[in-house]
Amino acid sequence: MLFRTLMAALLGAAISFSASADDAPRIAIIIDDLGDRLPEGRRVIRLPGALTFALLPHTPHSRSLARLAHSLGKEVMLHLPMDSMNRDPLGPGGLTLDMTHQTFRRTLLDGLKSVPHVRGVNNHMGSLLTRHPGHMGWLMAELAATGDLYFVDSRTDRRSVAVPIAEEYGLSVTHRDVFLDNVRDHDAIARQFRKAIAIAGKTGAAIAIGHPYPETIEALQKLLPQLEAEGIRLVPVSELIHRRNERSIEQWQASLYRSQRAAKNSKP
Repeated sequence: MLFRTLMAALLGAAISFSASADDAPRIAIIIDDLGDRLPEGRRVIRLPGALTFALLPHTPHSRSLARLAHSLGKEVMLHLPMDSMNRDPLGPGGLTLDMTHQTFRRTLLDGLKSVPHVRGVNNHMGSLLTRHPGHMGWLMAELAATGDLYFVDSRTDRRSVAVPIAEEYGLSVTHRDVFLDNVRDHDAIARQFRKAIAIAGKTGAAIAIGHPYPETIEALQKLLPQLEAEGIRLVPVSELIHRRNERSIEQWQASLYRSQRAAKNSKP
């Protein structure tokens, strides 16, 4: 009896919440690889709208660009270098497979301290490291202990275990849906932008990742106004993660309601 009462209250709250929620699809756009070049960083940070900016640790301009983004109300992330399958050079602050736990932890915490106003973390490269549950466990345990941070899996490898490991540690987590500028051409970027819009329209939310390339900045100047015209909200990553969590709860509640109705209708 108590279970039924609790379920009824939960479903009632869900129906009330859903009716009042803003159902507009959301898109978050992360601009990666900031910190080495000041002019491009300043230019992309001054683009209109709630873009999110991921800064590499220990780079010459990471602090000043993070402060600029924060002063303009933009969200800041740490773009954390991780071992790749090709073993490409990571630059300062990179996490590698051969690190001891102590070195891994110290490198991560130093990286977080090197960029002010960080709200979350995503991986720079990482096609090797994100496949290893043990190292992802080290990472997510530290992020969970550090405070209210989220993690975005850039999905540089389809075999990544970052998302399920983050969930085990109770972190807010999501993943990239689209890379905007693997091809540095305006038409190609526009196609990827439309792909992100289509995903958001279908699922309610999408994350796109781009870079401070001149072609990307010019394309976004023209493409960003399309979002409002199509009824899609550009939001920081933290808000998009919250939205995805809301929709997951709504879907679970709807499934539970259908199951209860089916069970009730099947009674003799």
